[in-house]
Amino acid sequence: MATNNQQFQPGVSLAGAVDLESLKHQAKAQPGEVGGAPAAGGYVIDSSSAGFQALMQTSATFPILLLLWVPTDKRLFPLAQTLGDVVNAQEGKVQLARIDIATEPEIAQAFRVQGAPALFALIGGRPMPVLQGMPSEEELKQLSDELIPQVITLAQQSGVSGSAPYQDIQQSDEDTEAAANEPALPAAHEQAHRLAEEGDFAGAAAAYEQVLKDDPTDTLAARERVKALLLARSAALDVRVVRQEAAEHPDDVEAQLAVADIDMIGGQIGDAFGRLLEYVAGHRDQMEVVRQRLLEFFLIPEATDPRLKSARQQLATLMY
Repeated sequence: MATNNQQFQPGVSLAGAVDLESLKHQAKAQPGEVGGAPAAGGYVIDSSSAGFQALMQTSATFPILLLLWVPTDKRLFPLAQTLGDVVNAQEGKVQLARIDIATEPEIAQAFRVQGAPALFALIGGRPMPVLQGMPSEEELKQLSDELIPQVITLAQQSGVSGSAPYQDIQQSDEDTEAAANEPALPAAHEQAHRLAEEGDFAGAAAAYEQVLKDDPTDTLAARERVKALLLARSAALDVRVVRQEAAEHPDDVEAQLAVADIDMIGGQIGDAFGRLLEYVAGHRDQMEVVRQRLLEFFLIPEATDPRLKSARQQLATLMY
Protein backbone atom coordinates (compact mmCIF):
# COMPACT_ATOMS: atom_id res chain seq x y z
CA MET A 1 0.00 0.00 0.00
CA ALA A 2 1.16 3.55 -0.56
CA THR A 3 1.21 4.28 3.14
CA ASN A 4 3.95 1.67 3.57
CA ASN A 5 6.31 3.08 0.96
CA GLN A 6 8.39 4.93 3.51
CA GLN A 7 8.93 1.78 5.56
CA PHE A 8 9.78 -0.64 2.74
CA GLN A 9 11.01 0.42 -0.67
CA PRO A 10 12.36 -2.35 -2.91
CA GLY A 11 15.87 -1.52 -4.03
CA VAL A 12 16.63 0.68 -1.00
CA SER A 13 19.27 -0.86 1.25
CA LEU A 14 18.44 -1.39 4.89
CA ALA A 15 21.92 -2.70 5.69
CA GLY A 16 20.79 -6.24 5.00
CA ALA A 17 17.92 -6.10 7.46
CA VAL A 18 15.49 -7.39 4.85
CA ASP A 19 16.51 -9.42 1.81
CA LEU A 20 14.31 -10.88 -0.86
CA GLU A 21 15.67 -14.38 -0.33
CA SER A 22 14.38 -14.40 3.24
CA LEU A 23 10.85 -13.77 1.95
CA LYS A 24 10.90 -17.23 0.36
CA HIS A 25 11.56 -18.83 3.74
CA GLN A 26 9.11 -17.00 5.95
CA ALA A 27 7.48 -18.92 8.78
CA LYS A 28 3.84 -18.24 9.47
CA ALA A 29 3.84 -19.50 13.07
CA GLN A 30 4.73 -17.30 16.01
CA PRO A 31 7.93 -17.91 18.04
CA GLY A 32 7.45 -20.93 20.29
CA GLU A 33 4.63 -22.38 18.20
CA VAL A 34 5.06 -25.48 16.04
CA GLY A 35 6.81 -24.33 12.89
CA GLY A 36 7.80 -21.04 14.44
CA ALA A 37 11.09 -19.65 15.69
CA PRO A 38 12.58 -20.97 18.94
CA ALA A 39 11.02 -19.09 21.84
CA ALA A 40 12.95 -16.89 24.21
CA GLY A 41 13.31 -18.04 27.80
CA GLY A 42 15.85 -19.26 30.27
CA TYR A 43 18.89 -17.11 29.53
CA VAL A 44 17.60 -16.08 26.10
CA ILE A 45 15.82 -12.74 25.70
CA ASP A 46 14.38 -10.73 22.83
CA SER A 47 15.38 -7.07 22.78
CA SER A 48 14.97 -3.99 20.61
CA SER A 49 16.59 -0.67 19.85
CA ALA A 50 14.83 0.81 22.89
CA GLY A 51 16.58 -1.65 25.17
CA PHE A 52 19.91 -1.67 23.37
CA GLN A 53 21.64 0.85 25.64
CA ALA A 54 20.59 -1.20 28.66
CA LEU A 55 22.12 -4.28 27.02
CA MET A 56 25.43 -2.49 26.55
CA GLN A 57 25.46 -1.39 30.18
CA THR A 58 24.43 -4.80 31.49
CA SER A 59 27.31 -6.39 29.60
CA ALA A 60 29.58 -4.86 32.22
CA THR A 61 28.14 -7.41 34.65
CA PHE A 62 27.79 -10.56 32.52
CA PRO A 63 28.71 -11.27 28.89
CA ILE A 64 26.01 -11.09 26.24
CA LEU A 65 25.82 -12.79 22.87
CA LEU A 66 23.88 -10.48 20.55
CA LEU A 67 22.14 -12.25 17.67
CA LEU A 68 20.92 -10.01 14.86
CA TRP A 69 18.35 -12.07 12.99
CA VAL A 70 14.93 -12.18 11.35
CA PRO A 71 12.66 -14.44 13.43
CA THR A 72 10.35 -15.17 10.50
CA ASP A 73 13.20 -16.62 8.40
CA LYS A 74 13.12 -20.41 8.84
CA ARG A 75 16.73 -20.73 7.68
CA LEU A 76 17.87 -19.11 10.92
CA PHE A 77 15.96 -21.39 13.28
CA PRO A 78 18.71 -24.05 13.67
CA LEU A 79 21.25 -21.37 14.58
CA ALA A 80 18.90 -19.72 17.08
CA GLN A 81 18.02 -23.09 18.61
CA THR A 82 21.67 -24.13 18.94
CA LEU A 83 22.70 -20.80 20.46
CA GLY A 84 19.80 -20.95 22.90
CA ASP A 85 20.62 -24.50 23.97
CA VAL A 86 24.33 -23.75 24.48
CA VAL A 87 23.65 -20.51 26.37
CA ASN A 88 21.03 -22.11 28.63
CA ALA A 89 23.46 -24.93 29.42
CA GLN A 90 25.87 -22.31 30.81
CA GLU A 91 23.31 -21.48 33.54
CA GLY A 92 23.77 -17.73 33.61
CA LYS A 93 27.44 -17.36 32.68
CA VAL A 94 26.28 -15.73 29.44
CA GLN A 95 23.04 -14.33 28.06
CA LEU A 96 21.73 -14.49 24.49
CA ALA A 97 19.92 -11.34 23.35
CA ARG A 98 18.13 -11.47 20.01
CA ILE A 99 17.15 -8.43 17.96
CA ASP A 100 14.93 -8.58 14.88
CA ILE A 101 16.71 -6.40 12.33
CA ALA A 102 13.74 -6.50 9.98
CA THR A 103 11.85 -4.32 12.45
CA GLU A 104 14.95 -2.64 13.94
CA PRO A 105 17.04 -1.74 10.86
CA GLU A 106 18.92 0.96 12.76
CA ILE A 107 20.63 -1.76 14.81
CA ALA A 108 21.81 -3.46 11.63
CA GLN A 109 23.10 -0.13 10.38
CA ALA A 110 24.88 0.60 13.65
CA PHE A 111 26.74 -2.72 13.47
CA ARG A 112 27.31 -2.40 9.70
CA VAL A 113 26.11 -5.92 9.06
CA GLN A 114 25.36 -7.02 5.52
CA GLY A 115 22.51 -9.33 6.41
CA ALA A 116 21.11 -11.75 8.92
CA PRO A 117 22.39 -13.59 10.81
CA ALA A 118 25.17 -11.76 12.59
CA LEU A 119 26.48 -12.58 16.05
CA PHE A 120 28.45 -10.32 18.38
CA ALA A 121 29.80 -10.71 21.90
CA LEU A 122 29.20 -7.77 24.25
CA ILE A 123 31.70 -7.56 27.10
CA GLY A 124 31.98 -4.45 29.22
CA GLY A 125 30.04 -2.45 26.65
CA ARG A 126 32.41 -3.42 23.84
CA PRO A 127 31.06 -5.40 20.86
CA MET A 128 33.23 -8.06 19.23
CA PRO A 129 32.20 -9.79 15.97
CA VAL A 130 31.76 -13.55 16.29
CA LEU A 131 29.79 -14.60 13.20
CA GLN A 132 28.54 -13.02 9.98
CA GLY A 133 26.35 -15.00 7.61
CA MET A 134 24.90 -18.49 7.71
CA PRO A 135 27.32 -20.91 9.41
CA SER A 136 28.15 -24.34 8.06
CA GLU A 137 27.60 -27.38 10.28
CA GLU A 138 31.30 -27.36 11.12
CA GLU A 139 31.24 -23.66 11.96
CA LEU A 140 28.13 -24.11 14.10
CA LYS A 141 29.86 -26.89 16.06
CA GLN A 142 32.93 -24.71 16.53
CA LEU A 143 30.72 -21.88 17.71
CA SER A 144 29.11 -24.14 20.31
CA ASP A 145 32.18 -26.05 21.46
CA GLU A 146 34.87 -23.38 21.31
CA LEU A 147 33.80 -19.80 20.63
CA ILE A 148 31.08 -19.39 23.26
CA PRO A 149 33.27 -20.86 26.04
CA GLN A 150 36.04 -18.52 24.87
CA VAL A 151 33.69 -15.54 25.19
CA ILE A 152 32.86 -16.56 28.78
CA THR A 153 36.54 -17.03 29.64
CA LEU A 154 37.48 -13.67 28.12
CA ALA A 155 34.70 -11.98 30.07
CA GLN A 156 35.82 -13.57 33.34
CA GLN A 157 39.41 -12.48 32.68
CA SER A 158 38.05 -8.95 32.26
CA GLY A 159 36.20 -9.12 35.58
CA VAL A 160 32.79 -9.59 33.94
CA SER A 161 31.68 -12.64 35.88
CA GLY A 162 28.15 -11.94 37.11
CA SER A 163 25.13 -14.15 36.51
CA ALA A 164 22.44 -13.36 33.95
CA PRO A 165 18.84 -13.43 35.22
CA TYR A 166 16.69 -16.47 34.43
CA GLN A 167 13.18 -16.37 33.03
CA ASP A 168 10.75 -19.25 32.60
CA ILE A 169 11.16 -20.93 29.22
CA GLN A 170 7.48 -21.76 28.85
CA GLN A 171 4.39 -20.59 30.67
CA SER A 172 1.49 -22.86 31.42
CA ASP A 173 -1.94 -21.91 30.11
CA GLU A 174 -2.80 -20.69 33.61
CA ASP A 175 0.35 -18.53 33.76
CA THR A 176 -0.38 -17.09 30.33
CA GLU A 177 -3.95 -16.29 31.31
CA ALA A 178 -2.81 -14.75 34.58
CA ALA A 179 -0.26 -12.61 32.75
CA ALA A 180 -2.94 -11.45 30.33
CA ASN A 181 -5.15 -10.47 33.27
CA GLU A 182 -2.42 -8.53 35.06
CA PRO A 183 -3.13 -4.81 35.36
CA ALA A 184 -1.48 -2.60 32.79
CA LEU A 185 1.51 -0.47 33.71
CA PRO A 186 0.21 2.30 35.97
CA ALA A 187 -0.13 5.54 34.03
CA ALA A 188 2.01 7.32 36.61
CA HIS A 189 4.87 4.91 35.85
CA GLU A 190 4.89 5.28 32.09
CA GLN A 191 7.54 7.99 31.81
CA ALA A 192 9.87 6.30 34.29
CA HIS A 193 9.40 2.93 32.59
CA ARG A 194 10.16 4.43 29.18
CA LEU A 195 13.32 6.14 30.45
CA ALA A 196 14.54 2.87 31.98
CA GLU A 197 13.95 0.99 28.73
CA GLU A 198 15.95 3.65 26.89
CA GLY A 199 18.85 3.24 29.31
CA ASP A 200 18.39 6.59 31.07
CA PHE A 201 18.46 5.08 34.55
CA ALA A 202 19.17 8.35 36.35
CA GLY A 203 16.16 9.92 34.66
CA ALA A 204 14.05 6.88 35.47
CA ALA A 205 15.04 7.07 39.14
CA ALA A 206 14.06 10.76 39.26
CA ALA A 207 10.73 9.98 37.59
CA TYR A 208 9.98 7.17 40.07
CA GLU A 209 10.90 9.52 42.91
CA GLN A 210 8.24 11.92 41.68
CA VAL A 211 5.73 9.05 41.61
CA LEU A 212 6.58 8.29 45.23
CA LYS A 213 6.11 11.93 46.23
CA ASP A 214 2.57 11.70 44.91
CA ASP A 215 1.98 8.25 46.43
CA PRO A 216 4.46 7.15 49.13
CA THR A 217 2.68 3.77 49.40
CA ASP A 218 3.53 2.75 45.81
CA THR A 219 5.77 -0.24 46.53
CA LEU A 220 6.34 -1.02 42.85
CA ALA A 221 7.67 2.48 42.23
CA ALA A 222 9.91 2.19 45.30
CA ARG A 223 11.41 -1.06 44.01
CA GLU A 224 11.89 0.21 40.46
CA ARG A 225 13.45 3.44 41.72
CA VAL A 226 16.07 1.47 43.68
CA LYS A 227 16.83 -0.70 40.66
CA ALA A 228 17.22 2.39 38.48
CA LEU A 229 19.54 4.03 41.03
CA LEU A 230 21.60 0.85 41.16
CA LEU A 231 22.03 0.75 37.39
CA ALA A 232 22.71 4.50 37.18
CA ARG A 233 25.54 4.21 39.71
CA SER A 234 27.14 1.29 37.91
CA ALA A 235 26.57 2.14 34.24
CA ALA A 236 30.03 3.57 33.63
CA LEU A 237 32.00 1.27 35.93
CA ASP A 238 34.68 -1.15 34.79
CA VAL A 239 33.88 -4.34 36.70
CA ARG A 240 37.48 -5.48 36.81
CA VAL A 241 38.64 -2.14 38.23
CA VAL A 242 35.82 -2.11 40.79
CA ARG A 243 36.72 -5.56 42.12
CA GLN A 244 40.42 -4.72 42.18
CA GLU A 245 39.77 -1.49 44.10
CA ALA A 246 37.65 -3.35 46.65
CA ALA A 247 40.36 -5.97 47.14
CA GLU A 248 43.14 -3.40 47.49
CA HIS A 249 41.17 -1.08 49.79
CA PRO A 250 39.16 -3.27 52.17
CA ASP A 251 38.56 -0.33 54.55
CA ASP A 252 37.20 2.02 51.86
CA VAL A 253 33.44 2.13 52.21
CA GLU A 254 32.86 3.49 48.69
CA ALA A 255 34.91 0.68 47.17
CA GLN A 256 32.87 -1.91 49.06
CA LEU A 257 29.57 -0.27 48.13
CA ALA A 258 30.58 -0.21 44.46
CA VAL A 259 31.45 -3.89 44.33
CA ALA A 260 28.25 -4.75 46.20
CA ASP A 261 26.34 -2.89 43.47
CA ILE A 262 28.07 -5.03 40.85
CA ASP A 263 27.11 -8.17 42.76
CA MET A 264 23.47 -7.13 42.95
CA ILE A 265 23.25 -6.41 39.23
CA GLY A 266 24.81 -9.79 38.53
CA GLY A 267 22.23 -11.56 40.66
CA GLN A 268 24.78 -12.41 43.37
CA ILE A 269 22.46 -11.11 46.05
CA GLY A 270 23.87 -13.19 48.89
CA ASP A 271 27.40 -11.97 48.09
CA ALA A 272 26.26 -8.33 48.08
CA PHE A 273 24.47 -8.69 51.43
CA GLY A 274 27.32 -10.66 52.97
CA ARG A 275 30.01 -8.22 51.83
CA LEU A 276 28.30 -5.18 53.33
CA LEU A 277 27.29 -6.94 56.54
CA GLU A 278 30.82 -8.21 57.05
CA TYR A 279 32.23 -4.76 56.31
CA VAL A 280 29.97 -2.92 58.73
CA ALA A 281 30.70 -5.45 61.48
CA GLY A 282 34.29 -4.20 61.46
CA HIS A 283 33.55 -0.57 60.60
CA ARG A 284 30.79 0.60 62.93
CA ASP A 285 31.57 4.22 62.08
CA GLN A 286 30.22 3.56 58.57
CA MET A 287 27.00 1.98 59.83
CA GLU A 288 24.60 4.59 58.48
CA VAL A 289 25.86 4.75 54.90
CA VAL A 290 25.99 0.95 54.67
CA ARG A 291 22.59 0.57 56.32
CA GLN A 292 21.03 2.92 53.77
CA ARG A 293 22.48 0.95 50.88
CA LEU A 294 21.30 -2.33 52.38
CA LEU A 295 17.81 -0.93 52.88
CA GLU A 296 17.80 -0.13 49.16
CA PHE A 297 19.02 -3.62 48.31
CA PHE A 298 16.32 -5.15 50.52
CA LEU A 299 13.63 -3.77 48.19
CA ILE A 300 14.92 -5.71 45.17
CA PRO A 301 14.44 -9.46 45.97
CA GLU A 302 11.07 -11.06 46.49
CA ALA A 303 9.83 -10.70 50.06
CA THR A 304 10.01 -14.49 50.50
CA ASP A 305 13.69 -14.72 49.51
CA PRO A 306 15.48 -16.47 52.43
CA ARG A 307 18.60 -14.36 51.81
CA LEU A 308 16.55 -11.27 52.56
CA LYS A 309 15.27 -12.55 55.91
CA SER A 310 18.76 -13.61 57.00
CA ALA A 311 20.34 -10.30 56.00
CA ARG A 312 17.65 -8.29 57.80
CA GLN A 313 18.26 -10.27 60.98
CA GLN A 314 22.03 -9.82 60.76
CA LEU A 315 21.69 -6.08 60.19
CA ALA A 316 19.36 -5.73 63.18
CA THR A 317 21.85 -7.63 65.35
CA LEU A 318 24.71 -5.39 64.23
CA MET A 319 22.71 -2.22 64.88
CA TYR A 320 21.73 -3.15 68.42
